[in-house]
Amino acid sequence: MSEYHLQLPLSSEDVGMLQAGDTVYLTGTMLTGRDAAHKRLIQLLNEGKPLPVDVRGQAIYYVGPAPAAPGRAVGSAGPTTSYRMDAYTPQLLALGLNCMIGKGRRSDTVRAAMRQYGAVYLGAVGGAAALIARSIEKAEVIAYPDLGTEAIHRFTVRDFPAIVLMDAHGGNLYESGPAQYREE
Repeated sequence: MSEYHLQLPLSSEDVGMLQAGDTVYLTGTMLTGRDAAHKRLIQLLNEGKPLPVDVRGQAIYYVGPAPAAPGRAVGSAGPTTSYRMDAYTPQLLALGLNCMIGKGRRSDTVRAAMRQYGAVYLGAVGGAAALIARSIEKAEVIAYPDLGTEAIHRFTVRDFPAIVLMDAHGGNLYESGPAQYREE
């Protein structure tokens, strides 16, 4: 398992080198979105309409940040459970989304789409939401402001900590981690 300091958006080379279990620190910009925003994006796609954001080559963090305290970009910003986006994810991966950040397992359909399109799934630690927020330097709403904290934001981050849960080659820390523990 390796540690990487990577610039967002991730290149296809970055995505390809990452392995389940690697630690990453991300710097650059990422999108945010939860289930309500994902539902709207897919509805637009199904209607043949353009999306309000270009997801090609982007990372999306599944978060609804708490309101910011004075002097901060956001309040607590812990990940939400990712499977709630699973019904929408394959279509976004087909458009070029290459990185998702959240917590929890993903469906077999999402895992297959990740391998097909070359994407990685990173885990952020939910219990560290206040600490994660410190790596977020700027937050701006870029779509669906009526959704409040669940609007799509653009975060500018520095050294945002995450662990590769599932890589673009089928590696899955939810499987390899317990297997390794049983062997030890």
